Amino acid sequence: MATYLVTGANRGIGLEYCRQIKARGDRAIAVCRGSSPELDGLGIQVETGVDITSDQSVAALVNKFKDEPIDVLINNAGILKRVTLDDLDFNNIQQQFEVNAIGTLHFTAAFLPVLSNNAKVIIMTSRMVAIVDNTSGGSYGYRMSKVAVSMAGKSLAVDLKPRGIAVGILHPGLVQTRMTNFYEGGITPQQSVEGLLARIDELNLENTGSFWHANGEMLPW
Repeated sequence: MATYLVTGANRGIGLEYCRQIKARGDRAIAVCRGSSPELDGLGIQVETGVDITSDQSVAALVNKFKDEPIDVLINNAGILKRVTLDDLDFNNIQQQFEVNAIGTLHFTAAFLPVLSNNAKVIIMTSRMVAIVDNTSGGSYGYRMSKVAVSMAGKSLAVDLKPRGIAVGILHPGLVQTRMTNFYEGGITPQQSVEGLLARIDELNLENTGSFWHANGEMLPW
């Protein structure tokens, strides 16, 4: 039985990760700022009050797992605040960088000492990072912060390979969650996570650092 730790687990993709991880017989540890009835109903370990941008908060969580190695660390926590050229809210842009990019790197670095041998680190990002795929513009803070965390994931893949740790950089697809206003044309969280877990299962030191769609397609930068 593998142990998975999932951030941003109270709803959406994070919640579905926990649901499917438990269903397959593995251990899911849910990490979030505040839980939800749906998460509490899963009957798994839930760690609340965790802010991935807070040194103290992250350090306290790491200390809880010093004797419980984590096999798969899924960095799912993130925020999206729509910023257009006509409304450049630089505070929003900065906040998205702090959570999506710096917070994710901070959380991953803090947990390195408690990762198991041959562990896997997952960076949840978006195909909106692809410069060649940007035909719609806008979303300045989200696009920029996700580019940054994707680059962090690539660097982590290089730096952690000698330690036997593989890094996956994953796009969930266009998913019907609150973040996307439950877009009718999107796939369900269940469909997305089924694909994401398949990509995680296939992740190894040979394909570490690759950028994958949940459906198995390798994505361009």
